[in-house]
Amino acid sequence: MRVLITGGAGFIGSHLSDFLLDAGHTVTVIDNYITGSRDNVQHLTSHPEFTLVEGDVQTVELLNPLVADSDYVVHLAAPVGVKFIMNNPVHTILDCVHSTETLLEAIRKYRKPVLIASTSEIYGKHLDILDPDGKQRLKEEDYRIEGSSRNHRWAYANVKSLTEFLTFAYIKQYQIQAVITRFFNTAGPRQRSEYGMVIPNFVQSALKGETLKIYGAGNQRRSFIHIKDTVQAIEKLMLNTEVFGEVFNVGNPDELSISALAERIITLTGSKSGIEHVPYATAYGEGFEEMDRRTADISKLHLFTGFEIGSDLNDILKDVIQYEKIKLEK
Repeated sequence: MRVLITGGAGFIGSHLSDFLLDAGHTVTVIDNYITGSRDNVQHLTSHPEFTLVEGDVQTVELLNPLVADSDYVVHLAAPVGVKFIMNNPVHTILDCVHSTETLLEAIRKYRKPVLIASTSEIYGKHLDILDPDGKQRLKEEDYRIEGSSRNHRWAYANVKSLTEFLTFAYIKQYQIQAVITRFFNTAGPRQRSEYGMVIPNFVQSALKGETLKIYGAGNQRRSFIHIKDTVQAIEKLMLNTEVFGEVFNVGNPDELSISALAERIITLTGSKSGIEHVPYATAYGEGFEEMDRRTADISKLHLFTGFEIGSDLNDILKDVIQYEKIKLEK
């Protein structure tokens, strides 16, 4: 297929480009490099089946010919990272809505299938509901619980949920072919630390012998999926026409606390780094609210595509540690 990836120079987009090219597809990437980087796809620029377009998805004159020339569109373009989102609330809201609106209009016009990236953030605060095995995992149809609109923490969750509503509205009114993915914490090489991504931050600090800074008490629990698994899940959804009109969690059903994550990284790096707890107010400003748990139920993804997790947390950490070591040696 000829695949167009918006935001394709970002962390997920660049790995997806690698994967799709290896699978024999032709890939075009459009990115404005606000939270992506040309460095992520520089190694692909000489590939005969890869095209890189620098520009904004909201530019209709630029986007529409790219959509028209594609067989499938993966819409990843969006601000990422809690730190970036908290520091840029207006940009986050307007960019997410307008870019998705512009993209969906092109999808409607040229009748192309599309995968729309959403986020586990939309679930908000975790309900204390246990699965039969005694664990808490979020299901696609679970109700969402969020805080006050005065708290920018919830802006991203709400704006991404709005893009989901908009997508379903286009499905209903214009019969477009669209599927939505809610990405949980995806990690691996190339993930940028400056936007608040926890694993590269911890690994970089551990390798430098610096203190690992945990926001809050460290009891908040997260699940992490390897980027290799994420891009495989995306392709499985792309190749399955039965998924249109549905939403799928893409994540790992196993979780651990952020404190346990920090300790494991210190162990795996052989670091002598210590751990410091930083109040949320110091890191993000007064009134910040954290999600205590965010763990994926991926049974629906498995049911539709047969997807299985192929890498565990140690695989993720070892790959990130190796990548960050090479960066430090340069």
